[in-house]
Amino acid sequence: MTERLSSAIKDRLHQGVVIPAHPLALHEDRTLDEEHQRLLTKYYLASGAGGVAVGVHTTQFEIRLPQHNLYEKVLSLASEEIANSSQKDSFIKIAGICGETEQAVQEANLALKHGYHLGLLSMGGLHHYSEDQLLQRTKEVAAIMPVFGFYLQPSVGGRILSYDFWKAFCEIDNVMAIKLAPFNRYQTLDVVRAVCESSRYEEIVLYTGNDDNIVADLLTTYRFRINDEYREKEIVGGLLGHWAVWTNQAVNLLQQIKERKKSTSEFLATGIEVTDCNAAFFDVNNQFKGCIAGIHEVLRRQGLLKGIWCLNPEEKLSEGQKEEIDRVYTMYPHLNDDQFVQRHIESWKSKVNY
Repeated sequence: MTERLSSAIKDRLHQGVVIPAHPLALHEDRTLDEEHQRLLTKYYLASGAGGVAVGVHTTQFEIRLPQHNLYEKVLSLASEEIANSSQKDSFIKIAGICGETEQAVQEANLALKHGYHLGLLSMGGLHHYSEDQLLQRTKEVAAIMPVFGFYLQPSVGGRILSYDFWKAFCEIDNVMAIKLAPFNRYQTLDVVRAVCESSRYEEIVLYTGNDDNIVADLLTTYRFRINDEYREKEIVGGLLGHWAVWTNQAVNLLQQIKERKKSTSEFLATGIEVTDCNAAFFDVNNQFKGCIAGIHEVLRRQGLLKGIWCLNPEEKLSEGQKEEIDRVYTMYPHLNDDQFVQRHIESWKSKVNY
């Protein structure tokens, strides 16, 4: 039977909370320091955090190695401390899940055994998996427990995943949240747009893992025109190794951001729209190969160029780039200056000296 989120945990998740990634406490001989491991969990409970993620990168992936065999132990210690607290019914417990499909399924079952609400499903170390295989792996874990997706930056073992992957990922039943940690604006935008275009966009909540952009992520409202209506999505909280320290002040910061967000979010939302247009014009999907041709294509549409030719005949629109430019034209009509150009282009032409 598939485990589902309770309404209390789901509501807390959607409200947006601070979720520290739990470190691992060791003695000098590198054996588990159970006393300080429990102390850390108590600290996060007392700090005002809304949950904790255990068995993740900050907990050290080596806990899974046979010579250490600490994965289940650290899950159980945190769960015990939470069960003994006054917050036991509302504190979100997230278990890190990684490895190939068989391992991920085993870890999901262990997480359920210890009362965890969601599995933070890492895609790291699976470069030999196709995107379809990653989606199938997600479905198998989601059949066991709610999934917290995870876009991990390539520099620490992640990989770049396509927009189509995230669009399919969002449609998987029991995917309830996504941690955005590609450390890249374009790739972050891919995920948020995929959520907004999904039939499940109201069910899936977004958390930042972009340690290089925490405050801006939390301040920004993402807005897309989908089927003649605007859909908005916010990154409501953070699941961060950074928030494993100075956690109480992180809680205060998140509250301040929530209180002040309306005064800054409109400009930040427009900034995201500009970034999305730039991704189309500069051909981000193809590592910027069509960036000059993309600029030329927009100018051609406005009548300011006759064609998109470049001195290098290999400089041309990439496959799918024209459709991406069509999309941002449709999605953000308020950003183009086509009407301005049309009002003045004939007078400009009359003044051109050949």
